[in-house]
Amino acid sequence: MMTTARFRTPLVVLLFLVLPFAGCSSSNEREPVHKAASAAKRPTGPRTFPVPPEIKDNVAFWRNVYGKWSRGEVAIHDDEYMGVIYEVADLPGPTLNGYTAEQKRFVRARKAYYKRRLKDLEGKVRAGLSPSRYDRALHNKLMDAGGRWAIYGAGDRVRSQRGLRERFRRGLAISGRYDAKFREIFRARGLPEDLAYLPHVESSFQTNARSSVGAAGVWQFMRGTGKRYMTVNGAVDERLDPVTAAEGAASYLGGAYRKLGSWPLAVTSYNHGQGGMEKARAIYGNDIGAIVRKYKGPYFKFASRNFYAEFVAAREVARHPRRYFPEGIRYQRPLSEDRLVLRHSTSAPWIARYYGVSTHRLADLNLHWKKSVRRGSAKLPAGSTVWLPKGTLKRAGRIPASSSMMLAKAEYRPKAKRESTRIARTEYKRKPVRTARAESRRKLNRIARAESRQKPIRIAKTEPRRRPIKVAKAESRRKPVRIARAEPKSRSTKLAKAKPKSKPVKVAKARSKSKSAKVAKAKSKSKPVKVAKAKASGTTKVHVVKPNETLYRVSTYYKVSVAELQRLNRMGPNDTNIRPGQRLRVSG
Repeated sequence: MMTTARFRTPLVVLLFLVLPFAGCSSSNEREPVHKAASAAKRPTGPRTFPVPPEIKDNVAFWRNVYGKWSRGEVAIHDDEYMGVIYEVADLPGPTLNGYTAEQKRFVRARKAYYKRRLKDLEGKVRAGLSPSRYDRALHNKLMDAGGRWAIYGAGDRVRSQRGLRERFRRGLAISGRYDAKFREIFRARGLPEDLAYLPHVESSFQTNARSSVGAAGVWQFMRGTGKRYMTVNGAVDERLDPVTAAEGAASYLGGAYRKLGSWPLAVTSYNHGQGGMEKARAIYGNDIGAIVRKYKGPYFKFASRNFYAEFVAAREVARHPRRYFPEGIRYQRPLSEDRLVLRHSTSAPWIARYYGVSTHRLADLNLHWKKSVRRGSAKLPAGSTVWLPKGTLKRAGRIPASSSMMLAKAEYRPKAKRESTRIARTEYKRKPVRTARAESRRKLNRIARAESRQKPIRIAKTEPRRRPIKVAKAESRRKPVRIARAEPKSRSTKLAKAKPKSKPVKVAKARSKSKSAKVAKAKSKSKPVKVAKAKASGTTKVHVVKPNETLYRVSTYYKVSVAELQRLNRMGPNDTNIRPGQRLRVSG
């Protein structure tokens, strides 16, 4: 006995020390590693989203709405004491998204029935009469919820709530597409990842959801608030882009937490506003239970009072899908599309042609585009998001030849670039030998005409040493220098042979020997001759990369594969990066 008594006290102390840690380890809270200094010490476990006793009935009520009651059921309840549920009735007729006329009449009749009974009960209580056996069940429910004061005005607090089990289950399936991305966004900002459950309360993950007061999208941003965190104008409404709106929601909630110092208050501000919650906080502090039960702000009505409880209930149901949906859920595949953020204003049809995607396919992926953008009458603003099919950006450097040709032809360029491209294509299609011969004949005729007008002796006397440079300049006025580069080495010989047997021609023959040598020497020192040699021989071609060009665009223009370009320029098989001004070998 003495030995047992000796070890009893240390064992009790040890249990008290170990139990708190055991509770934390069994918690399913997934708290992120915080990066921001202001969020370095976030509360963990149940303290992040606490459930005080004052709102436990509220949480239980919404848990039944989301995970138990179907669309074919309606609950008649007290809108302030959420634990008081008078009846859960089956709706008559077919189950549709909205109430049918018959169902509306049924709900109105059931609410009127309980209003009449509750007012009769209130009259008896005020008169000091004991409730009848018929009213005793109602009397006991209200007394247990809030005492005698709960009976007063109960007839005015009767409310109906339809079950949302099917809607919530469908939202869970859709959330499989966005949940990982949403969590990544909140985690990157040092916020609790479970804030990703908020769309279950706002929209059940319906991407095209719109409320009667003007809120839109999965995250239900109002237009004015949305303009502060994303692009909302006549061309795009990024409230309808779930990922961009999630980034806006993260910015809002992070600012609300820094301002209010409590996650329950920050979550509630998503419905009621930060200013409204600051007023409630000034009276009741950070006690969300006291605020829900006692705060009587002019706009703090049913939706605001229950918003945090709905979030906690949705979080619990979503975290335990097998418990509430034993039939199973088929989650959508996670978001895998490529995200492109525009640096400049661009039209949607141009993007579709550039990446080889139909405009209709892009419109399906980018729900935030308005009709003017889809038709091409309005441009997408700089900084807006464009979603492309999976692998499009990676495939941009390896696009098939047929598709890349189509893209290259459809691609828009400014007027100056279009003109230079047209000239370059014309030069590319011509054969260097034919171009040189035609140019030689034109220059031969021009020189012959010029020499026929002058006396041979005068030409011989006035002929300067640097005469070949002047002739080259004169010849370049009619055609670009790069066309003249394609002249073959035997140009002087062809000129001499083709000239007529007149006296000026003899002078030309005498001059041709000295001219050809000097011109050849002068041109051999410059780069154009090297290019001419390359073009004439057809062994090596070089392309100078222009701004905004990609490797597959260069391969399209020269009709070679990307793999061949990579081989010619000693690039790796996955290396598609090129820079403006870079010289690429395209043949040889």
